[in-house]
Amino acid sequence: MRFEPGRVVLHRNVRRGRIGWVRPARVVLDDDRGLLLWIARDTPVANEVTEAGRGMRAMPFAEWIISRYRLAEARWNGPPLLKFLPTGAAHSVWWFHDDRGRFKNWYVNLEEPGVRWDDGAVAGVDVVDQDLDVVVYPDLSWEWKDEEEFVERLAFPDHYWVADEQAVRAEGERVSRLAEAGAFPFDGTWCDFNPPAEWDVPGLPPGWDRPPVR
Repeated sequence: MRFEPGRVVLHRNVRRGRIGWVRPARVVLDDDRGLLLWIARDTPVANEVTEAGRGMRAMPFAEWIISRYRLAEARWNGPPLLKFLPTGAAHSVWWFHDDRGRFKNWYVNLEEPGVRWDDGAVAGVDVVDQDLDVVVYPDLSWEWKDEEEFVERLAFPDHYWVADEQAVRAEGERVSRLAEAGAFPFDGTWCDFNPPAEWDVPGLPPGWDRPPVR
């Protein structure tokens, strides 16, 4: 399954069969290397929250797992974001830019390989975000991110969606070695990307909350 450049697809995170977040994105390219997506500033998104409107990171995990949830619509409040999902890989790589559009750093989001779906009017890719991440700087140095949250949640194996801590860490270390070597995609590729001027900010299309394929 391939997505045409310019098409709006949904990048969705799934937690134990529930949708964790949804982000509409435009396809930049889709080839043998993987899927490259663009998320514009102020893009409408949806996030899982408690009935009181609090997100998972706003409370201890022990409290989160006994809560009741709903999906709340919001706006992407971060900078414009480029995401690359390498074919078959247990991670994606994100390009962050500052407010002036200058490349700032890479972000390695450790996640189970995406599963694509296409309902015709709406399509997307569902992943399982594994929470532990790696930040890679322009000088190719790197550091772990969100390690405390990752360790906290591993203490609840009956509720957490990560089953193999060592596999997640091994993937992070593998990608970090690529970064240290300046290998693709940490070789400057797409650091100067600018979206076509005619790309507007997409909305959440009907069907954005369809059941996960994972």
